[in-house]
Amino acid sequence: MRRSSALLAVAALALSGAIAHARLVSPQVSDAAITGASLPPKLSDFGFFIHPDAQVPTLGVTPYALNTPLWSDGADKLRFIYLPEGTRLHADGEGLLRFPVGAAIIKTFAFGEGTSRRLIETRVLLHRADGWVALPYRWNAEQTEATLALAGARIDVTSPAGEAISYRIPNKNQCKECHSLNGAVIPIGPKARNLAAEWLGDMVQAGLLDQVPEGAHRLPDWRTHATGAAAPLARAYLDVNCAHCHQPGGMASNSGLDLRWEQADPHAVGIMKRPVAAGRGAGGHEFAIVPGAPDQSILAYRLSSAEPGVAMPELGKSTVDPDGVAVVRRWILEMKTQ
Repeated sequence: MRRSSALLAVAALALSGAIAHARLVSPQVSDAAITGASLPPKLSDFGFFIHPDAQVPTLGVTPYALNTPLWSDGADKLRFIYLPEGTRLHADGEGLLRFPVGAAIIKTFAFGEGTSRRLIETRVLLHRADGWVALPYRWNAEQTEATLALAGARIDVTSPAGEAISYRIPNKNQCKECHSLNGAVIPIGPKARNLAAEWLGDMVQAGLLDQVPEGAHRLPDWRTHATGAAAPLARAYLDVNCAHCHQPGGMASNSGLDLRWEQADPHAVGIMKRPVAAGRGAGGHEFAIVPGAPDQSILAYRLSSAEPGVAMPELGKSTVDPDGVAVVRRWILEMKTQ
């Protein structure tokens, strides 16, 4: 027994030594790859990961998670940010954190778990002196490298629900469609309201954020979607999945819908609002949202469809999110009809 304990102790020391060695030999992030004018052909050119297949980040690359995440055919997402040495994030109310030039936001999409997990793509947002650049990288079958996919790609995968789907990696221009506001590419995910206050506090303690922003952690934890209050869950879902286009200055601003979390005008959110252009996407319905009647509401109809030209969002999914649809329908059903 004592010998076993000693062996375990030796093994633990060896493991800690290996970890320390990994830290010593950890690659450095290439600031030049982020801020330069070129489009790096390989994800490894940035140096974001020590072990790319395991998504072990390089020192200086920080993982984060969202309270309410974007639906992408049920893909698992691993999110990271990188800040150049000597810089930090700045609070800006409950909206997007302000990133310094030279920062990067990294998001890897994967399907499966454990040894069967398959990395599909990694999207990076690079903050250069002239603005943000969005680039998609496709992982190879060996899971050793991801290469730049400017034209996008289609990949056959099996979703967590067991559906065989043709997963779409967006091309560079499609990246811009979701990340566009008033014609400029911007991040859309790391808003203070959608980040845990504990994580933000840790960032402040580490000197990577100037202060915990006002309004942090306002969006609900999506893991409560089945039992939580419908209104905040539905509004958070629409803010995360739809509002990057459906807001003033967004790609779908001509629709007149404003699905941002902070929008308080019922008509702007879609309640008893007629569509600007009624096509087949309306499904024969007259209003975006009819209180108490999800079956008569265009919003619920389009979220429930996977048909091209009808489905919303148009990009980023090829399947219907049953949990998201259920929450939005419950929200509409519970609305007062007077």
